[in-house]
Amino acid sequence: MALQYYGDLNSQPCRSVYIFLKKNNIPFEFKEVRLFMGEQYSEQFQKLNPLGKVPVIKDGDFVLSESVSILKYLAGKYQTADHWYPGDLQRRARVNEYLDWQHSGLRPQASRVFLLKGMVPFISGSPGPAAGVKEAVEELTQSVEKFQHKFLQDKAYVAGADISLADLVAIVELMQPLGGGHDPLDGSAPLTAWRERVKKAIGRELFDEVHGPVLNTQQSLECISQKQPELLDAMKKMLLKGGK
Repeated sequence: MALQYYGDLNSQPCRSVYIFLKKNNIPFEFKEVRLFMGEQYSEQFQKLNPLGKVPVIKDGDFVLSESVSILKYLAGKYQTADHWYPGDLQRRARVNEYLDWQHSGLRPQASRVFLLKGMVPFISGSPGPAAGVKEAVEELTQSVEKFQHKFLQDKAYVAGADISLADLVAIVELMQPLGGGHDPLDGSAPLTAWRERVKKAIGRELFDEVHGPVLNTQQSLECISQKQPELLDAMKKMLLKGGK
């Protein structure tokens, strides 16, 4: 039985796993869990992951959640190219260092900008709170600067000359704010050059395919407003509460 992969490409962690599976020609069956539709809270999915979060893989009877754990598991099981998760102790430590930092150092900041600039205006019918948006953008800018100066530095990729899991996890987070019309790498030649290298290493067709949903967030929200207005109301209450 092929590996089963549960996810939604609107989610950053889901995109990283999807890219890794595709890029490494790992056979899998994609089971879409539409987050905007609340399918992560369904009884069926809750049996798979009581935490109600994606991504999740099911490999036979083995079920695993959390994107970083999934990526490391896949790299080991399928013995993917060494550059993804290096065997060299120090290079692997560099990858792990970034993966451990990004949970609190980049993901929350990028997600907040996406929510305040991409989702809140559509759902509420008015721009996000100016002070909150300004603060969120400033915090993301500081996180991006830390990524550049601490992790990327003057290297081609985080772990050196080749792309790794660190770059993969970083790029999906840094693409998320574009769904709200904000490019966190704009104005930085080193970082935009890094993004282009990552796109090329992944493959532009795959990169564009995977990021299509988040870059079309507005269209998705419009579809929900027409087909499931009650869900949009629930999202409005949740997002506005979190945006205060």
